[in-house]
Amino acid sequence: MRREFLLYSFLVIAAIALLGMAFQWIYWTYLIVLPIIFLGFTDYFQTRQTIRRNFPILGRVRYLFEMIRPEINQYFVESNSDGVPFSREQRSIVYQRAKNVLDTLPFGTQKDVYEVGYEWINHSLQPTHVDPDKLRILVGNDQCTKPYSASLFNISAMSYGSLSKNAVMALNGGAKDGDFAHNTGEGGVSPYHLKHGGDLIWQIGTGYFGCRSKDGGFEPSKFAERSQLDSVKMIEVKVSQGAKPGHGGILPGKKVNAEIAEIRGVTVGEDVLSPPGHSAFSTPMEMMEFIARLRELSQGKPVGFKICLGKRREFFAIAKAMKKTGIYPDFIVVDGGEGGTGAAPLEFSNYLGSPGVEGLVFIHNALVGLDLRKHIRIFSTGKVVTAFDLIKRLALGADAIYSARGMMLALGCIQALRCNSNVCPAGVATTDANLYKGLHIGDKRKRVYNFHKETINSVAEMLGAMGLNSTEELRAWHIVRRTQVNTVKHYGEIFDYLKPGELLGQSIPADYSRAFEAAEAGSFAHAGVKV
Repeated sequence: MRREFLLYSFLVIAAIALLGMAFQWIYWTYLIVLPIIFLGFTDYFQTRQTIRRNFPILGRVRYLFEMIRPEINQYFVESNSDGVPFSREQRSIVYQRAKNVLDTLPFGTQKDVYEVGYEWINHSLQPTHVDPDKLRILVGNDQCTKPYSASLFNISAMSYGSLSKNAVMALNGGAKDGDFAHNTGEGGVSPYHLKHGGDLIWQIGTGYFGCRSKDGGFEPSKFAERSQLDSVKMIEVKVSQGAKPGHGGILPGKKVNAEIAEIRGVTVGEDVLSPPGHSAFSTPMEMMEFIARLRELSQGKPVGFKICLGKRREFFAIAKAMKKTGIYPDFIVVDGGEGGTGAAPLEFSNYLGSPGVEGLVFIHNALVGLDLRKHIRIFSTGKVVTAFDLIKRLALGADAIYSARGMMLALGCIQALRCNSNVCPAGVATTDANLYKGLHIGDKRKRVYNFHKETINSVAEMLGAMGLNSTEELRAWHIVRRTQVNTVKHYGEIFDYLKPGELLGQSIPADYSRAFEAAEAGSFAHAGVKV
């Protein structure tokens, strides 16, 4: 539409000029046409709003609706998104922080505090001051020689191809400016991930893009070479993701241009369907050996894996393999079934995979119960956007957070739900140059930086209001939930938290015993017990 606008403007002006030779009164239409064209050129050259930039004049209609009544846009999103959009509150928080505008509001609480499911944090009468710059963690256990100092809040996995090159560069530039990490997604490390020098977490999926052999398997030499890039700080093996657990990654053929095909080693224009499982390992023991191999090939960088919790015995099998081999991943990313993606079968998105909270609590407890937690950091992801979202997940067992959709909103995503069609109007999730060129890298890079910075600042302020000095002091009982109209419980009462080594004793808690006894370190299959 940007390109067409220039053409149409020239044609309209030329048509009026030609018709004016025969009908002098036609020239008066310039009084209407020229101001409209001037507005269009203003839209075309401004950089703050991608919709106006991509759709001069027409794009103003969207912002007019928002000025008149934001709820119109909210209704449209909620009624067309299969139940997974962000709330108006979440979107407002992201936009305000990304644009670095006033984020206070009048008239008090915007929530129904007596609604079942309402959650809150209790404050302290002895508030503290928390330095937001110190809200970082060190990732890397004793088996890692190059630990990484990570922010509490990082960019979740989104591949080049799923996102546009401009979106990737803006995200990476924001990560560079704010000193936080940018996960590449399973599509590999592209030139656009490297251009601005932001810290990268290289995700290795079942397609092994970036370290792929001709037959589609894992190629050690390619991985070793790519992993030595200075920007690559950690390696993440994607075992499963919340949006489509048990299903391989999907990149529609409409998005597969020549450049992406070369980066991934696939065919132009054809759908890229990653296998549902890894070919580099098939048992928990082999999985641990693969992690150790990646750590060795990368010369000691932190290596972990991403998982959406499915069968609990299978995760116990992985944990038992850690105990048996003595190989510990440096981190585990726990994705929730509510996690998002650019393309997934509807039933997979809605009905497969444990929700983020349940998965996080179980995996945290499993590691604590087997006395493994001290070796492993946990990242949590899945619709985490606000400072409260961060604090809640950190209190329930996470060490740090990934956010995907929050960062996309900071880029200017309007939740048009066209991610899989290559016609994203905001230029975020498209490889169409006519659309992604409207996304101004410099402006959106700053917004990503602002969103991260203001969210971390808010986390620090909330911790201070709780009377805490760091996120390490957070516990499940800090988060309170209304479970019935007249009943409230903290999360320490909603979930049982295990003591270190509790699963190593003779008496295993009933909630864990069946899955634990069914797990084998040498196989993902159950050990004769039906779970």
